[in-house]
Amino acid sequence: MNSGFSHITVLLEEAVDALSVRADGCYLDGTFGRGGHSRLILGRLGPDGVLLGFDKDPQAIATGQALAAEDGRFVVVQRSFAELADELEVRGLIGKVGGVLFDLGVSSPQLDDPERGFSFLNDGPLDMRMDPGRGVSAAEWLAKASVEEIARVFKDYGEERFARRMAQAVVQRRQERPFERTADLAQVLAVANPAWEKGKNPATRAFQGLRIHINNELGDLEQGLEAALEALEVGGRLVVISFHSLEDRIVKQFMRRQAKGEADKLPRDLPIRPAAFEPRFKLIGKPQYASESEIKANPRARSAVMRVAEKLR
Repeated sequence: MNSGFSHITVLLEEAVDALSVRADGCYLDGTFGRGGHSRLILGRLGPDGVLLGFDKDPQAIATGQALAAEDGRFVVVQRSFAELADELEVRGLIGKVGGVLFDLGVSSPQLDDPERGFSFLNDGPLDMRMDPGRGVSAAEWLAKASVEEIARVFKDYGEERFARRMAQAVVQRRQERPFERTADLAQVLAVANPAWEKGKNPATRAFQGLRIHINNELGDLEQGLEAALEALEVGGRLVVISFHSLEDRIVKQFMRRQAKGEADKLPRDLPIRPAAFEPRFKLIGKPQYASESEIKANPRARSAVMRVAEKLR
């Protein structure tokens, strides 16, 4: 299935290099998308290697199924990476995965297709679900949520300064007619935003917050990181590419916490240190960012940051 919308994989070589792929290993691409990272991983696996791809988006799954038909080493699963523990337990792979990759956020095909409802740049149905067959659409949620709930989502997930003012505008307008289209919502948000950031659409932050909420992106990330740690074998790598500060903060704090352990909470004269307080990750290198040449070719790479950790025990 070809949606007609292309996707340029960010930090492609860097991310797969960071996985340190072993020819006979088992790897997991938690955000298959259009398969850029997966194809390069498969290119480095030998005949006994295995790659599992996860994605919620049915269009991504269709692309993954086509790849699986071409290459028997690849299996694609329509689930959030937050559910990877359940999937790997059924397959007997907990503690046996050589590397896990998360390329977070929304993909270019999702943003560029007006019918998905992710973007305010082109008018489309106000949906925003990565899996349109599950959960509540943005239009359905906005029709019932209180001013307080909408303001919290705009502020906490969109980091919008004028969250309450914009939420009040949404609730006031929906009394006349419900929001069904992205352009309609974007226009109301723009009018309610008294101080536009230079070069940025006034609806940008609110749309980001709404999308994150509708897809439970931060909750899924926290759950997925914990599951990835347990899935990895000793020496396995976790590679995460983030695109905004909320995601990156969660990833950074998780990796640092697991790399530090809880030793600072123990008495210094304790003769035996409990295993639960020992570090479980080693941080690999410094955060990596897209090069100037990559940003020039793909402006959406500008905000990407990649972090890598290796499992110690």
